[in-house]
Amino acid sequence: MASAITVVGLPIALGIIMFGLGLSLTPGDFARIGRRPRAVAVALACQLVLLPLVCFGLVLAFDLPPVLAVGMMLLAASPGGTTANLYSHLFRGDVALNISLTAINSVIAVITLPIVTNLALGYFNPGEGQVGLQLAKTIEVFLIVLVPVGLGMLVRGLKPSFASAMDKPVRIASVVILTLVIIGAVSAQLDVLMANLGALAGVVVTFCVLSLAIGFIVPRLLKIDRPQSIASAFEVGLHNATLAIVIARSVLQNADMSLPAAVYGVLMFPLAAAFGMLITRGAPKTPH
Repeated sequence: MASAITVVGLPIALGIIMFGLGLSLTPGDFARIGRRPRAVAVALACQLVLLPLVCFGLVLAFDLPPVLAVGMMLLAASPGGTTANLYSHLFRGDVALNISLTAINSVIAVITLPIVTNLALGYFNPGEGQVGLQLAKTIEVFLIVLVPVGLGMLVRGLKPSFASAMDKPVRIASVVILTLVIIGAVSAQLDVLMANLGALAGVVVTFCVLSLAIGFIVPRLLKIDRPQSIASAFEVGLHNATLAIVIARSVLQNADMSLPAAVYGVLMFPLAAAFGMLITRGAPKTPH
């Protein structure tokens, strides 16, 4: 039963979430990137370059076991989650920028996620017989990530009224599915999780806080407007934990590698809320 849930249930759950993401996207979201290239370029540099390096440093500093180290790197390589849009809206970020970043990240991750994961597997060598993401598995990542998004965009293009009507229900369903996936991943590996919780909690909290801080501070230092910096903070700081869990359990077929993402998926919500309140305290309300 557990195997069936992993092989069939998790990819279906992620597919629903990514399909819902596609329902909120249009080709204009990609075109809009050209109208704000600096903000997009800075956020993507933080997401694709700085975070893997920061995560690699944390993994070494916390001396994680190889399997958990690869799990952390897989999490770092995962694109921003759909919850970034919600947090950006709540804390007066540029939600349009979030949508654009999510769109382009969903495409880029098909390339960068296998690369980072392969490098991590090669460096940490987490077990005999672990050969990493070969071509067939890279194609599987492509199918899991991009096809549902494309179908959602197609539905929106053909039936915009239906897509608009389904936006709120699918968002709610995505949050519920995300929660169930995390609960399932935690409960299925509860003994292993409890044995490694001490090591995982510290590195996961540190990584989440640094991700949010880098996503906000780097754009501000480079004179990016505050609403766009807030959008960047949540896009860079809130990773798609569900994707990391699915890749670990269904593609790499290693449940232990999903533990960092499962712990992160639980802790990121209160941490992001606290971070949002911190950076917006005393800030003037600006329309966006």
